[in-house]
This record gives sequence, C-alpha cells and structure tokens, in this order.
Amino acid sequence: MKPIKGLGTALITPFTATGEIDWPAFDRLLRLQIDGGVDFLVVLGTTAEAVTLTEDEKRQVSRFVVERTKGTETGLVLGIGGNCTAAVTETLRQWHDELLHYDAILSVCPFYNKPSQEGLYRHFIAVAEASPVPVILYNVPGRTGVNLLSETVMRLHQACPQRIVGIKEASGNMTQILHLLEERDRQGFSDTLSMLSGDDGLACSIMQAGGDGLISVLSNAWPEITGEIVHDCNSGQQERMQKMISLLFKEGSPAGIKTVLTQMRLIDNNLRLPLVPNSEAVQEEICAEMARL
Repeated sequence: MKPIKGLGTALITPFTATGEIDWPAFDRLLRLQIDGGVDFLVVLGTTAEAVTLTEDEKRQVSRFVVERTKGTETGLVLGIGGNCTAAVTETLRQWHDELLHYDAILSVCPFYNKPSQEGLYRHFIAVAEASPVPVILYNVPGRTGVNLLSETVMRLHQACPQRIVGIKEASGNMTQILHLLEERDRQGFSDTLSMLSGDDGLACSIMQAGGDGLISVLSNAWPEITGEIVHDCNSGQQERMQKMISLLFKEGSPAGIKTVLTQMRLIDNNLRLPLVPNSEAVQEEICAEMARL
C-alpha cells in the first residue's frame, strides 16, 4: 500500500461556455500539477463540482486522469461518498475495476441526514468493506452538518487498520485535530493513519503538530509554493499566501480558484449551477492580490 502523505491537489473540473468538460484545459491543469511535483491528485472531490457531474462524466474524468498520469510518480485518490450507505457501497462495487488504478478513495461524512457517531462508524465500516482500495475519511462539518469525532476516527482505524488509512480534516477545529494526533501517536498508529489537512490556511500548523500532508485547493494554481508549505513547513510562504487563501473561499469554492486559473489563462471561468463565478468585486480583489504576489 502506498502511503497517502505530502501534497495532494483537490482538482477542479474545467468547463466550456456551453457547460461541457473542457478536456484541453484539464490537460493543461494536469501538466501543471505533475510538473509542480504534487505527491497525489484528488479526483472528483468537492472542488471538482463532482455532485454536478453525470455518472458517465465521472467515468470520463477518472479515466482521463489515469491515462494522463500513467508513467509518473503521482498518486491518485478518487472521491466516492454520499449520504446513503447502500448507494455508496453499490457505487464502489460498480467502480471496482476502475478503482484498482487508484491508491485510495476519499469518502465524505454522510451529509444532511446528521447521523450519530455510531451511524458514522457503521457507515464507514460498510464503505471500507466494499472498497477494493484503502479509504481516507473526509471530515468537513461546514458542508455536511456532522462532525466526525477523533474517538470515532480511532475506533474506525482500530477496526480496519489496513482499510481505513487516513483522514482529511477540514473541521477547522485545531483542538480536535491536535487531540486526534495525540491519540494516534499514543496508540502507535502514526505510521498507519495519515492526518491530512483539508484547510490550506492551517496546513503549516497541522504539519508542525505532526500532520502528514494537505489536500489543497491553492495548489491547483501554485503547486510549487504549496509544496514548500507542506514539505518544508515554510511558515513564511504560508503567511505570504494567507490573504489569497482567504480570497479563494470568500464566495465559496471552487469559484475563487477558478478565478485565479482564468487569470493564469489555464481555463475559462465557468461553473455549473448552482455554483456561479465570483462577483466582479471579488474577482478584482483576487486579481490585485495575484499582482502583489
């Protein structure tokens, strides 16, 4: 099993003005990531607007990334999650052969239902049993309405140490994150359970506390700089990029990073409803900050 550590880019999905996937733009983005030295790519995650893609489009995206990264050292993680356990496990069975090209899946906490910790535990056990590759848990309470507690994470890893191998922590709660790191290390799981920051703005703090990496939105545009923050714990670069990180999320993601990539002439600034591009005011702020950087 390949450890999931270091810098991972949560890839966007570029669209044309007519709403189709922009494959030439996607190719440019992938070349930037590979040349920029990212450790792994997260395909069909939140930043990819995956919930707006059809099943056929998801297959096309998955195969496109696999093909374009063939022969490289870049790891691959595929987003597969949902709020119906039966539907998620069925998807995993249907995607079995496709998943064998990936190092792990990233599976978000069930949203809207607001399950208890026991419900979350049983959900992820079912996901782990159905998946042919390891599972990275994804805790993002701001989007799901439920918080995966550190005690539940440890319980899951203890039950499936070879299947549940990491967590993307995007709760923004440093007390909770530090507690999980302490418990992980105390129980001797520091080599088998990866702690990945889900917040660009907390990457340096989490790495300094013993974290293992970052799944980043920022690195879509700046893989080398984000790599310095992750691999070298470069607090100077973290501070330098902090205003840009805030702007990326000012009107929601991935609107901010798509504004940046448009200014870099890598993509056209198109999103799928219900998401829309940044307002003119925020676009101007982002452009001004890009000029400063």
